[in-house]
Amino acid sequence: MLENYFKLKEHGTTVKTEVIAGLTTFFTMAYILFVNPDLLAAGAAIVGEDPGKVFNGVFFATCIASFVGTMLMALYAKIPFAQAPGMGLNAFFAFTVMARYGYSYSQALGLVFISGLLFLLITVTGLRMKIVACIPANIKTAISAGIGLFLAFLGFQNAGLIVNNDATLVSLVNFAAYSEPESRAAVMGAILTFMGLMIIAILSARGVRGSILIGILATTLLGIPLGVTHLPESFSINFAGQVADFTEVSLMTFAGGLASLFDGQGVAQSLLTLVALVISFSLVDMFDTIGTLLGTAKQAGLLHEDGTMEGMNKALLCDAVATTTGAMLGTSTVTTFVESASGIGEGGRTGLTSMVTALLFLAAIILAPFVGIVPTAATAPALIYVGCLMISSIKSLDWFDMSEAVPAFLTIAMMPLSYSIANGIAFGLISYVLIKLFSGQKSDIHPLCAALSILFIARYFLMGM
Repeated sequence: MLENYFKLKEHGTTVKTEVIAGLTTFFTMAYILFVNPDLLAAGAAIVGEDPGKVFNGVFFATCIASFVGTMLMALYAKIPFAQAPGMGLNAFFAFTVMARYGYSYSQALGLVFISGLLFLLITVTGLRMKIVACIPANIKTAISAGIGLFLAFLGFQNAGLIVNNDATLVSLVNFAAYSEPESRAAVMGAILTFMGLMIIAILSARGVRGSILIGILATTLLGIPLGVTHLPESFSINFAGQVADFTEVSLMTFAGGLASLFDGQGVAQSLLTLVALVISFSLVDMFDTIGTLLGTAKQAGLLHEDGTMEGMNKALLCDAVATTTGAMLGTSTVTTFVESASGIGEGGRTGLTSMVTALLFLAAIILAPFVGIVPTAATAPALIYVGCLMISSIKSLDWFDMSEAVPAFLTIAMMPLSYSIANGIAFGLISYVLIKLFSGQKSDIHPLCAALSILFIARYFLMGM
């Protein structure tokens, strides 16, 4: 049945490979189950709402929304991509929409819902596919390399190998600080990550299948004696309490929040601000998803010569439905996760990979204590390793035509440096249009590409992000 539905042989894969890939994707992105509720609860606390209730409600919503979005990818688009509330978008939700503009948690959900409806509209009308088609070929290639660097940077940062530095913004962790009790755990985490990366690389060099998943599990076990992997005191959860908070904080408040967006009561808002916020949610999610699909599809060999991917429109529709569903459930924008590349790196090629990941998201509702055992120091090596795989696309770029090379370089560089796939694509498109226009090559500029560049510029100056 699985062979017939997912066409495993046609894609050169097996059930075992897909299951391993699905497990790898889940463990690499499982951190979102805890980080997303924490961020949204922090934003809710700023506007005077109960952070404890919001945390519990959002945790439940994150599990269900991730399950729904990823299962849609599995059964409808049939591609190995997972969805969950997006990092960056949840911070924008918490600290810009709520903390800066004063919207309540439920009103912010209403904004996400409206942006989801906008996704649906531009997807069913075919506009999103036209946007994909208008992206220059060199920038499409650069997206894969940029995502590779972005993944590696995420891994280095999660591991604590790369840390904050007030003078240089970033620097290497101070290994000599191991002798200081307050710094020992951080240094051991960085060392453990490097060990995990070596395990994955050695296993891969020896041709061992499932090297990434084995590396994650082995690093988790090594982390126990090193004091990095912490076993919980109890494996029990207050399931009934979580359901109650989920119902009260998320489901019951969504409709009221959506309605109050337009009554002008209790929030310093204007129609221009509301529209600008919706467009910001829409632009970031749309280009994060497009970038992830194009970049990882290229690595997996799923990208056609014309720069499109089989199932691309279905994937974009899944993304739009997941965003609207996630808002109704009580979480910020659901998007396609770049960490899907870890499962693809393990050989995942069909929707069976995402089906396994989706089921694990659903199971996480009651297995959260077990999922939480895996430290970031164990998943970080997977991100770094996949980043190494994806950067290889850089060799296909045209580095001799500066009207092509500079936009490609900005696309690659701005993703890790600005911590955003969408920003990388934005700077690539804006620079492409400007260089082509003023170097006498305006015939190369697609009108939609020019319009998107103007929209990105307007977003940066209106929203400051």
